[in-house]
Amino acid sequence: MIIAIDGGVATGKSAVGKRVAERLGLLFVDSGLMYRAITRLASERGIDPGDAEAVTRLAQSVDLRMDGDRIWADGVELTERIYDADFAEALPQISAIPGVREALVAQQRRMGQDGVVMAGRDIGTVVFPNADFKFFLTASLDEKVRRRATQYERRGERVDSEAMRREVEARDRVDTERAVAPLRPAPDAIVIGTDNLDVDEVVDEIVHHVEQGRRTR
Repeated sequence: MIIAIDGGVATGKSAVGKRVAERLGLLFVDSGLMYRAITRLASERGIDPGDAEAVTRLAQSVDLRMDGDRIWADGVELTERIYDADFAEALPQISAIPGVREALVAQQRRMGQDGVVMAGRDIGTVVFPNADFKFFLTASLDEKVRRRATQYERRGERVDSEAMRREVEARDRVDTERAVAPLRPAPDAIVIGTDNLDVDEVVDEIVHHVEQGRRTR
């Protein structure tokens, strides 16, 4: 069974996806970590994020492995190094490169071939257009900024609220307007507004839809 959970920045898709996978006994993959990993590696190797060919070659050459919220590139763990705020501008730029997306989509499909709950921005539209269940999470800008700030504070990082707001707005704008695999709900996705729901409530709603769908098939 393949379950796609898409949404913009800080809509809760990763936390929700992980718990849904645990409830249903499936593998969980947060596809966003893969783009963060490529962005980090490009920085470490001195590759200009604007050099689409060089970044694409990097994405094609790296073998990524994931376990929950941990990620390895060619056997080296990158988990603690992929959230650096210095990468905020480069991440959407690299994520929009067609060759990078093509390379990572191929890896994502291999990861999910035996069943998966996968969170991202184009899982239900591009990666698994025939997924058994598709969900698209939304949240208001204020709620996204609050959640994003909380994530940074938990890692012990200082937060500039205005800069955070600009970052969230820019990321969603770039993801929505990019030519390749733009952020949008699949036509058959169930859209869930998460502003007034906690993680467990969203998980319950998704699991309910999945179990109901199983019974009617």
